[in-house]
Amino acid sequence: MESFHFRLARPDALLQLAVLGLISGLITGAVIVIFRLLVEETQDYLLPGDGPENYEALSTGLRLLFPIVSGLLLALLFYKASNGLRVLGVARVMERMAYHQGYLTVRGFILQFVGAALAIIGGHSVGREGPHIYLGAASGSLFGQSLNLPNNSIRTLVASGAAAAIAASFNTPLAGVIFALEVIMMEYTLVSFIPIMLAAVTATGLSNFILGSEPAFSIPDFNFSSFAELPLIILLGLIVGAGAAFYNQLIEIISVKTKHIEIWWKVIAAGVFVAIIGLFYPEVFGIGYDTVNTTLLGGYTVTVLFGLFFAKLLATSLCIGLGVPGGMIGPAFFIGAALGAIVGYLASYFFGYDASDIGFYAILGMGAMVGASLQAPLAALTAIMELTYNPGIIMPGMLTIVIAQLTASEVFNKQSLFISMMRNNGMDYDINPVLQVLRGIGVASVLDNKFTRLSPSTNMAAAKKMITTDAKVNWILINNGEGELKTMLPIAELAKYIQTEQSEKMDDEASESTDIENLEEQDVNLIEIPANRLQLSPISLQANLQQAHEKFVQGAEALYVVFNEEEADKNSRVYGIITKSMVDDSYKL
Repeated sequence: MESFHFRLARPDALLQLAVLGLISGLITGAVIVIFRLLVEETQDYLLPGDGPENYEALSTGLRLLFPIVSGLLLALLFYKASNGLRVLGVARVMERMAYHQGYLTVRGFILQFVGAALAIIGGHSVGREGPHIYLGAASGSLFGQSLNLPNNSIRTLVASGAAAAIAASFNTPLAGVIFALEVIMMEYTLVSFIPIMLAAVTATGLSNFILGSEPAFSIPDFNFSSFAELPLIILLGLIVGAGAAFYNQLIEIISVKTKHIEIWWKVIAAGVFVAIIGLFYPEVFGIGYDTVNTTLLGGYTVTVLFGLFFAKLLATSLCIGLGVPGGMIGPAFFIGAALGAIVGYLASYFFGYDASDIGFYAILGMGAMVGASLQAPLAALTAIMELTYNPGIIMPGMLTIVIAQLTASEVFNKQSLFISMMRNNGMDYDINPVLQVLRGIGVASVLDNKFTRLSPSTNMAAAKKMITTDAKVNWILINNGEGELKTMLPIAELAKYIQTEQSEKMDDEASESTDIENLEEQDVNLIEIPANRLQLSPISLQANLQQAHEKFVQGAEALYVVFNEEEADKNSRVYGIITKSMVDDSYKL
């Protein structure tokens, strides 16, 4: 097992990571299936009619009751069990990846699972994809932590779990892979691709086996028949980009203005607000995939679409801004589909375009809204490609998504909604290419194990033997009086001292032969001899080079690697030494 850990610490441990990615996909797929069955079966039992999202058939009283009761249960959950944990979903995963090596907790997993289930069943205007991503990421992280894997491997398992979650949620494995690489890992390397792809495929297969392979949306047949429609597609990109910026801005305002309020009061308020909106537009309750399907099939008038657009925008902004533990991707699909359908209808009416196939513009609006609001254009494009199974969507989809993203980011200066949520909750986010490289390399792959541990006092003969021994030693770790490691002496410094002492004895014409012979027995205090010594600090075997780099930035001069730095003592096994030059060389090559 130790050999396996050392291999995983390398940045090229492809086969080992592939196996772990496959297992992570199975675990995540099982978690997502259980979550979906729990939510959908409960909805089917509680709601009238057939299907899990028939909130429109609720009476007026029940439309008020569902989200308010859900808000009260969420408040109780956070009050009793959160222990200060307020942010969940994709933003939390990104923050843990950036600053905590992808370590997620059992508490967070339970809060997200129970909280998202309560929110969706209760009709809050949130999606399931964000909770799915968190649950998948946490599954991968907890799996890696249970095996004490190196942190660079845990990061890959987190991304594998996230990809598997999206794949199992939408039946879109490629979109899951791209999202995990584009948003979670923020890197494209072979060693990342393979385990993440295996996780996505495995989770999709498990989900299809249990839940069936029906697509998330009913996509009508369509054709991009004429380049005369390009102006309409460009216009759609501009409008959706502006809508995405407004969506992000509204969530940010609500989040900032209510930051000082305790989370349990906020989720209760969210339930009340959604209940009021749902009295007039019950379609905003829950994820809303049934409404998206109707929109794709051209089942709403322009007037109804306008109402649904603003109602969903407001309801989702209130839920997300007030901290309801749900996702933003599903609502973005809803809002984008409504906008796309509106543009298609209006262009057909005013400009004479052939926009009878409203589903074509609705699907473009869905991709553009997700790409622009989440700043994940490639994942959005891949998602609509897999949802439609139509290569004809690629060119108009790329154009719409690019224009929408540029409009949101450059015209309205909006960042990814995930990053905005992090910063609104006091968490910064820094994208540093050097740190990204260091995160992918474990300390176990670069440590120097050519060392010896000594007490401060020895003699010249022993010191000379250490220098000339066949088993080359590069470092001497010096125990203090209590056996703890505090100081390290490079062997070259000891050799320099011995050479100086010998030269001085040989050059001293007054020296007796016995003085030279006694040199062999001369005491050598490794703490006191003139030399450039380094102060030691411990670091865990599971750590990566980013963590080593941070210790050097904080003032450490050298690091000794133990299994757990929090429990390091005089009896701890030392695996090797890390110096600043080793860290520097790892990203300069």
